[in-house]
Amino acid sequence: MNQLTVLFDHLHTTLHYFAWGPATIFLLAVAGIWFTVLTGFFQVRHLKLWWNATIATAWSGRKQGEGKGISGFQSACTALAATLGTGNIAGVATALAAGGPGAVFWMWISAFFGAMTGYAENVLAGLYRGRDKQGQPIGGAMFYIQQGLNCRWLAVLFSVLCILGSLGMGDMAQANSIATGLEDAFQIPPLFTGVAVALLVGFAIQGGIQRISRMTEAIVPFMAVLYTLAALWVVAVNWRTIPDVLRLIWTQAFSWQAGAGGVAGYGVQQALRIGVARGVSSNEAGLGSSVMANSASGRHPVEQGMWGIFEVVVDTLFMCLLTALAILCSGVYDTPRYALAQRQGLIHTLPNGAALTADAFRTVFGPLGGGLIALSLLLFAFSTLLGWSYYGERAVEYVFGSKGVPVYKALYLICIVIGCVTQLEVIWDWSDIFNGLMALPNLVAVLWLSPKVIRTTREYFSK
Repeated sequence: MNQLTVLFDHLHTTLHYFAWGPATIFLLAVAGIWFTVLTGFFQVRHLKLWWNATIATAWSGRKQGEGKGISGFQSACTALAATLGTGNIAGVATALAAGGPGAVFWMWISAFFGAMTGYAENVLAGLYRGRDKQGQPIGGAMFYIQQGLNCRWLAVLFSVLCILGSLGMGDMAQANSIATGLEDAFQIPPLFTGVAVALLVGFAIQGGIQRISRMTEAIVPFMAVLYTLAALWVVAVNWRTIPDVLRLIWTQAFSWQAGAGGVAGYGVQQALRIGVARGVSSNEAGLGSSVMANSASGRHPVEQGMWGIFEVVVDTLFMCLLTALAILCSGVYDTPRYALAQRQGLIHTLPNGAALTADAFRTVFGPLGGGLIALSLLLFAFSTLLGWSYYGERAVEYVFGSKGVPVYKALYLICIVIGCVTQLEVIWDWSDIFNGLMALPNLVAVLWLSPKVIRTTREYFSK
């Protein structure tokens, strides 16, 4: 048994290093910088354009779908539902615990450049779009990998990793955060939460993308406003600490030696690795996942790409940063204490994940803070469960055909229950692994097909 445990730990360490080692970090950096430079810093230079092309047009066209697909607003809400998940609440807290305040800086940097990776993969998904049996538009990284690279096996590999990712980050990590939040605030048993959430998700996913999009259309705007206002109030109450917190984030991001100056630190390598991994887990830039929901609307490829930018900006440059500031400004996070616990393997003994964020909210809202986080987690995670179920379903259909979908849906619901009763750190670790492995084939395709992205962008602006 001990040998099996050692072998499992070795496999976990090896896969984690391979998934989030130098190769993945390098590809993510190259892709983001490459598309940022080639488009002349599109995300900054055309900020007004992509903002108007996303939010403004979405609200005006929310009642009508384009073609036989769903409306632009519904597809955006479905993509944002999967993107705006517990990574914005629990994921940021676990990133702080595992990588220190410096991880926040690297999450932000990866998101700034990653926005253009999100743009590129959405443009490609719009170019290599297909139709399902009902005539509705469908797309995804597997389509541009197969058609653009003429590489079926790589598309299948991506799809398999997408399925695993949907069961990890998209399923169990979300369910675990719901269970943790409800147990922390209302002492609801995790198993009860798991069964209840599984039943609700089961009802939603049986209705396909139309029912999923209608539900996310109702949930996403409300949950985003609720959490944003609450987190902003926590930061506002502690506004005097903001300069010190920003200084801490900056210095810890470049702290090359742990424990330098007698203060326990994390080191830049840990901060960089955790920051990028959790940033990508949250905003999905480079994973090739959110493009599946965006492809269902039938928008122009460049306009679809603008949604890729918007999702990354809202998710990480705003929401994740807001959570980090709320935690750090409230004073519930002590850097030396967490860094020491991390190195000694005792991080599980300290408040982590959603519990740490809830502690920050309690400093301002009292007992109500735990309830606010529990409600936010329920809405964020439930919407993510819906969005990722659609991604996994598309991947299963690509590899196994429609006959594999019922089996996948059943497995997805079972994993919700498992996720609610499993240890938090284990779920996030394996979710990071699947996400990193999923990103590799997608990034290869996106970089290889970059001339098509640039050509399509130039043609759009020449009209």
